Amino acid sequence: MLSCREIVNHADQLLEGDLSLSARIAIRFHLLLCRHCRRYIKQLRWLIEAIPFMHIKATEAEVDKVMNCIHSRDNL
Repeated sequence: MLSCREIVNHADQLLEGDLSLSARIAIRFHLLLCRHCRRYIKQLRWLIEAIPFMHIKATEAEVDKVMNCIHSRDNL
């Protein structure tokens, strides 16, 4: 079975579809058993999807919403 480090090293290739069938199967098997790597792949996918929107400046309302969330968590 692949190690978590190997999953991280091949994550971008997995998401781009640049792996052989046997490599994809090995990674998928590991992901079935490892929730940490599943979370990592999911977060990497979200990041890749968000990149095109990162150049857009946040509105004042969006900044306020984020700051309110941060301050509300500080008070917990």
